[in-house]
Amino acid sequence: MTHTHWLFGDQLGPSFLSPDEGGPDRDAPVVMIESRAVFRRRRFHRAKAHLILSAMRHRAAELGDRVTYVRADTYREGLRKAVGRGRVTVCHPTSRAALRLVRSLDRVTVLPPRGFLVRPEEFAAWAGGQRTLRMEAFYRQVRRDHDLLMEGDEPAGGTWNLDHENRRPPPRGARTLGVPAPHRPREDAVDEEVRRDLDRWERDGDVSFVGRDGPRSFPADRRGALAALRRFLSHRLAGFGAYEDAVLAGDGTMSHSLLSSSLNLGLLDPVECVEGAVAAWRAGDAPLNSVEGFVRQIAGWREYVWHLYWYFGEEYRASNALGHTASLPDWWDALDADAVSARCVATALRQVRDTGWTHHIPRLMVLGSYALQRGWDPAAVTDWFHRSFVDGYDWVMLPNVLGMSQYADGGRMTTKPYTSGGAYIDRMSDLCGPCPYRPDRRVGEDACPFTAGYWAFLHRNRAAFGRNARMSRAVRGLDRLPDLAALLEQERERQDVRGDSPP
Repeated sequence: MTHTHWLFGDQLGPSFLSPDEGGPDRDAPVVMIESRAVFRRRRFHRAKAHLILSAMRHRAAELGDRVTYVRADTYREGLRKAVGRGRVTVCHPTSRAALRLVRSLDRVTVLPPRGFLVRPEEFAAWAGGQRTLRMEAFYRQVRRDHDLLMEGDEPAGGTWNLDHENRRPPPRGARTLGVPAPHRPREDAVDEEVRRDLDRWERDGDVSFVGRDGPRSFPADRRGALAALRRFLSHRLAGFGAYEDAVLAGDGTMSHSLLSSSLNLGLLDPVECVEGAVAAWRAGDAPLNSVEGFVRQIAGWREYVWHLYWYFGEEYRASNALGHTASLPDWWDALDADAVSARCVATALRQVRDTGWTHHIPRLMVLGSYALQRGWDPAAVTDWFHRSFVDGYDWVMLPNVLGMSQYADGGRMTTKPYTSGGAYIDRMSDLCGPCPYRPDRRVGEDACPFTAGYWAFLHRNRAAFGRNARMSRAVRGLDRLPDLAALLEQERERQDVRGDSPP
């Protein structure tokens, strides 16, 4: 007997309907459920809500009569309407909450996960043989197992990781990198319908969003996602590597692929992304450092984060090794970039407000670092990233934010906190020049919030980091600061006087 197959809103590519390797029945009827409660529980970025609904409705239109598309308050209600007491299959969901739901339902069979290179049992076998679960060792194993950028048993070019070639600051005086623009989709009647629905939901007071919506910046169907991948591989990959960590105020996308939302919606498969990049290198169309950097993002980091989300268990969510408890300020939660004077924070927050996206360095070294230095509750910071980014999902943000960005797991994921003073931002961007704060000032009205914040953070956590091999030197540097007492008093006064005011 053929079972109906349930597609979640992040399972929209062809692989989630493939019968191969334990997939759903061939030509099985499909059910998709648009749950209003999902958007009621959290204050999502409006562009994210738009993208998800547009992608779901585009997929339903592609499937035609094969799909039953239900709009309901909850998934349970929608499933009851669609299939009654019929039997259902579903690919392993991407969140623990969704997995608990499907496992609690009668007559629902959970199939293996799709959309990743490494199977759970393969990761478990690798992890069982490791003292520490470091991404670099995992990445090398994935490269070997999937023959990615390999020359026989050795990595292409003789080295596994070319990150040292991918840390160049932006070209001096340049406003943009000058590379071809990324693929930008065109909105259609589906988007018009989605926007009308979101407007009505907000007017009715049923849901509340943050950020701006439109025009849609990211693909909402398989065809658009493939066009974005081709555009990146043929026009932008070659320049990706060298300036991967650089930031320009006037060029928010640089040479980045902008494929994360398509991957996380299931519209693209990681295999086609990494194999396309490797093919570009073998054809001489992109240098090795760019291709290796892109392959590491997908076959290394993305896979690593997905598996750690499940491997660490539900208790990981409560991690708070540094004891941070401060609430997120209202201006941050509302993406009020115009209230911010610090140019790096304002620029990153403005891009999130306007697009629901910014690349990994503003996420980690500006937004995440600012939150870490101020001791904000890591669970609240993680939830903010989840809600505010178009590519943010529970499995994405829990390890990335709580583990890497906020160091709340005490080093299970990374060997040190990712935070810095203003000098790093000044070196890797053009953001500091017009800023009213100076990156080399720790004390005074023009003291950089990151420079002062960095030393105050180290002082607050001196005991925790004093024996950390990668942090002990910086901690010892506290004793060489002639103005440490004045700095700490300044930061206390800033907190007392300004409280949660923007920098």
